[in-house]
Amino acid sequence: MTPFLRRTVFAAALTFGAPSAFAADLVVSAAASLTNAFKTLAEQYEKGHPDTKVVLNFGASDVLMQQIVRGAPADVFASADQDAMNRAEAEKVIQPASRKDFAANQVVLIVPADSKLGIGALRDLTRADVKRVAYGNPSSVPVGRYTKGALEAENLWEAVSAKGVPAQNVRQSLDYVARGEVDAGFVFATDAAIMPDKVKVAVRVPNRTPVTYPIAITAQTRQPTQAASFVQYVLSPDGQAVLAKYGFQKP
Repeated sequence: MTPFLRRTVFAAALTFGAPSAFAADLVVSAAASLTNAFKTLAEQYEKGHPDTKVVLNFGASDVLMQQIVRGAPADVFASADQDAMNRAEAEKVIQPASRKDFAANQVVLIVPADSKLGIGALRDLTRADVKRVAYGNPSSVPVGRYTKGALEAENLWEAVSAKGVPAQNVRQSLDYVARGEVDAGFVFATDAAIMPDKVKVAVRVPNRTPVTYPIAITAQTRQPTQAASFVQYVLSPDGQAVLAKYGFQKP
């Protein structure tokens, strides 16, 4: 199995029937916005722990949380907001004492790199020439919850959501903008940074709630020692340096 396949598990595999071949691997379920950073973290961690293979599962934080609640294998859960982790704790699927904030981010409004609309403020999204706006579904995607809160604070949610194109996760919102399928979209600053040739930041969105990322060991982990070791690596100076490289801030 290639390193890429070892580190990547599609959601379909993370069900009750997940193959036992992964029993010795460390499964880390992480928010979609962490994709690039956690791939590097996994590679670096494996170099220092050759007896451990990190299997990464990315998606919307709420979806990952529900997978864990339903029994999908996971040793570590990293969320893009506190709400999803709070629900995981309420469902008793994480170890509360292991919960730590490890990164911070910011919501931004992006437009296609070749956009001529001149969007420079959130209120510009209400203009008639702005037809479609992408954002994560607030019911399941952290960036969507942050987006809704920011727009509600400006009394813009109803007007903007009427043009809304809900995304299943933050990377889908990014893709919609990058392909020019929408006029603008809300993502995290770290997501916008990976496609500088296809999107540009139009507005840095004020956060009503700090955008912080918590990580925790799951209650069902079969690898408690390795899970704790990986969490400590993410929190370590080396792990934090990797996150900083991808634009994440300290929590």
